[in-house]
Amino acid sequence: MMKRRDFLSATAASGVMLSSPRIVLAAGKLLPTHVPDQPFLNWFNVDGVVMRRVMGELVAHGADAADLYFEHNRGNSITMEDRIISSARSWIEQGVGLRVVIGDQTGYAYTEDLSLEAMLEAARTAAAIARGGKAVPPRHFNVSRAGDMYRIAMPWSAVKVDDKLALVRKLEKLARQQDSAVKKVTINWSDYEQQVVMATLDGRIVADYRPMTRLWCTVTAEKHGVQQSTSANLSGRYGMDHYTDERLQALAKKAVDNTLVLFDARRPPAGEMPVLLAAGASGILLHEAIGHGMEADFNRKGTSIYSDMLNKKVANPQVTIVDQGNLPHERGALNYDDEGNAARRNLLVDKGILRSYLHDGISARHYKVPPSGSGRRESYRHAPMPRMTCTYMEDGPHSREEMIASMKKGIVAETYTNGQVSIGAGDFTFYIKNGWLVENGRITAPIKDCNIIGNGPQVLKDISMVGNDSHMDTGGWTCGKNGQSVPVSLGMPSVLVSKLTVGGEHAG
Repeated sequence: MMKRRDFLSATAASGVMLSSPRIVLAAGKLLPTHVPDQPFLNWFNVDGVVMRRVMGELVAHGADAADLYFEHNRGNSITMEDRIISSARSWIEQGVGLRVVIGDQTGYAYTEDLSLEAMLEAARTAAAIARGGKAVPPRHFNVSRAGDMYRIAMPWSAVKVDDKLALVRKLEKLARQQDSAVKKVTINWSDYEQQVVMATLDGRIVADYRPMTRLWCTVTAEKHGVQQSTSANLSGRYGMDHYTDERLQALAKKAVDNTLVLFDARRPPAGEMPVLLAAGASGILLHEAIGHGMEADFNRKGTSIYSDMLNKKVANPQVTIVDQGNLPHERGALNYDDEGNAARRNLLVDKGILRSYLHDGISARHYKVPPSGSGRRESYRHAPMPRMTCTYMEDGPHSREEMIASMKKGIVAETYTNGQVSIGAGDFTFYIKNGWLVENGRITAPIKDCNIIGNGPQVLKDISMVGNDSHMDTGGWTCGKNGQSVPVSLGMPSVLVSKLTVGGEHAG
């Protein structure tokens, strides 16, 4: 079981302080946002002769596929609590991962020392799994066209820390101004930029500059001696200019509104009942309890419930599910995946029929299909595997009001804080922080602090109405799988599930 709490917290935990003797781009130097003509040489001080020699050592005992994955990360984080900056840190990390694949076997090694000797030693370690004829490294590498999915005006390394602190203080002030009941505000800021260059055995060089930022506002309010707390956040592959006054005002208002409504909220009655999953953030259920089951590695190993369901009905014909990496500036967006394949729109479920899985190179060769641009890794320390990017459900024909009017007794699930999911089977428990009670077709009261319990594939079958208000959630979601965390985006329209178990206060 993967804990939902781990899913939420992974990004904050990723700021590991590392240093490398061969870091080319020092902490105080600006990272260019464009991809140069010779990214290996410009970004990592490695030329084509060195690349061919390392690749040759990597495939010396045979290979079906092989790649070098160079990565440089630079990031900053700030936390303000009770009007005081309680922590601030910066980090830089750099290294190269070397991978050789033969059949289903992967040899992998990495080094943070980019000297030729260190890379050759890492290549020999990765190549130790290979048993076969010698593969030949490419005579020439060709640089792929740079992507433009998340161009920003100014690299994060050029933004002064004073400007970031001013923005943090402004958001803190805006939150306190929302209501006199607000007693404590915590602001968490993070920005980072990643430069990656990949060289593949078939002679491709792919380079990408990937910016990222997240701003998180947590509010604690007090009324009559009772305290309530919740939060809201923004994230994406944006620059500093994304944080307009309007967006800061909206973020502060959302955090405070979600908190204040808890004073009037109560736990709903327990039992099986219709549940309206609200548009946007309910995509977390789509991602965790359904989307993971459509990642090809689980299906190749037969551990997903969808292993034998290709081209079969898995949902109401109103349901169409897509994973799309090429959505501009989304947190899960990519120009290229971490195997050098262009990100694209992948139709997973088309009008209720399961049409495809998400593939990395290994599963694509197994299923004899083209790569889907879904091979992702947390960093140069990890081998890639099939992962979601920006996962969403497309619009259906119904309005939210129409769906609520059809419910005799049920709940609306609005925001979530944590949960547990069994990825292969799709069994889940999600904790609802904010929601609404529906009685006789009308919203009658706010609810809080209850679980919804079910099975993702069964929920897909039990969807009876799909709304026409689909949108991506603007929050900072991070997906954990097999010990690796990657940023993702998710969204969906309002969806009515005909029956779900609600863990409320008492039997209704």
